[in-house]
Amino acid sequence: MTPHAIDHLELFTGEPARLTAYLRDGLGFAEHADAPFPGEDRTSVLLTQGRIELVVSAPRQRGRAAAFVARHGEGVADIALRVADAEAAFDSAVARGARPVREPTTFGQAVIGVVAGPGDIVHSLVERPEREPSGAGPLRLVDHVAMCLPAGMLAPSTRFYRDVFGFDTIFEEKIEIGDQGMDSKVVQSPSGGITFTLIEPDIARAPGQIDAFLDRHGGAGVQHVALMTEDIVSSVAELEGRDVEFLSAPLRYYDTLAERVTTVTDRIQVLRERNVLVDRDHWGVLLQIFTKPVHPAGAFFFELIERRQARTFGSGNVRALYEAVEQERRASLAANP
Repeated sequence: MTPHAIDHLELFTGEPARLTAYLRDGLGFAEHADAPFPGEDRTSVLLTQGRIELVVSAPRQRGRAAAFVARHGEGVADIALRVADAEAAFDSAVARGARPVREPTTFGQAVIGVVAGPGDIVHSLVERPEREPSGAGPLRLVDHVAMCLPAGMLAPSTRFYRDVFGFDTIFEEKIEIGDQGMDSKVVQSPSGGITFTLIEPDIARAPGQIDAFLDRHGGAGVQHVALMTEDIVSSVAELEGRDVEFLSAPLRYYDTLAERVTTVTDRIQVLRERNVLVDRDHWGVLLQIFTKPVHPAGAFFFELIERRQARTFGSGNVRALYEAVEQERRASLAANP
């Protein structure tokens, strides 16, 4: 029973008011009084925009939420996956090697079972009626989720999603920037509705931003969540008006852009002004930009992405993302020696 879409993402935090305000006032999510699937060990609030559902949870007693916050500080703890039959999906996942966390349980109109993913991430398998998009912001759905993994975990994590959930590997990239390096694989559900970018550092090279994330986060975790928009330039302008800060594009990025992506030559100046990155795959063009870290002491951030027929990723932007995050990391180290 293969998952076909991301149902919701749950973020654990010790500062729920700050994170909720960032999502609501900055990214334009609508806040709701209660989360749809409350946990006994935590208090939660639901935020929605388009088909995106984010649940912000804070621990209220000892349990998984408290342990996660103590170890990681803040981050995505549950990448919940929509399935047609939660009991069948749970049984199938466990039979294929997933570690069970909670047997399928009924919550109102939903049935949810939970299995373990990489690190302390879990996957709730959610069976419930489809809902209509909600919220008036510019963001439509979760395009992909990127996870950083300790060296040696990339291959087994890729196998996990292939063997347990039937995902396919749709993209692979090895990036070398100066004396640093990383390896990545992208896995996707057969429906195309779930995409995970899996990243591990190249330990044969100097430590870099992936190592920094793993150190700061305390192990494997979600580095960023990409949210799809239909017009990235206007979306960036709107969110900047809400005081959302974005990473600057790498130095000299736009000098060769017209040679790499000829279809945007007439828009390079406005893309430069907004720090929007552009790349292409075999099918079309994608435009991307990345927020600065959501937590002052953390490494988790969001991405905005606009796809113009592109189905995967372009090598140029994978490298550009690495360079942009590395610029921000070094600037932060210089400002806080």
